[in-house]
Amino acid sequence: MNIGQAAKASGVSAKMIRYYESIGLIAPVHRTDAGYRIYDDQDVHTLRFISRARDLGFSVDDMRELLALWRDRERASADVKAIALAHVEILEEKARALQQMSETLKHLASHCHGDGRPDCPIIEDFAKPELAKQRSKRKPRFEAGALVSAKPG
Repeated sequence: MNIGQAAKASGVSAKMIRYYESIGLIAPVHRTDAGYRIYDDQDVHTLRFISRARDLGFSVDDMRELLALWRDRERASADVKAIALAHVEILEEKARALQQMSETLKHLASHCHGDGRPDCPIIEDFAKPELAKQRSKRKPRFEAGALVSAKPG
């Protein structure tokens, strides 16, 4: 099947399939004389595996490790469980951070009159110089593309 058919069968876009191949997450597939990629059922199965792992928020590096364990019939399930539980900790930390951000914004919004006046505690909070200094000293809590920083402001 061609890349469009593989994308439809796996739920992974053709663009992402090309990307996964470019970073070595999936092996390059056979190509026709004209250079078109040809996928088989096992390739689609692998793409579905990746799609499910991605849906659960695993990083590319974690997916790479999970794929290696999936292919290793001699693997210890403890190795897979350790990756999953480490990811659970990251997800729970992100959930706590998101909850804290939500509570902060709710608090700020509850103190905003929401009328035609220009004074707004939300904007005032964002503009506090002492918070800007704290933000500039923080390291990101999560990987690239994360939503929160190390210390809530």
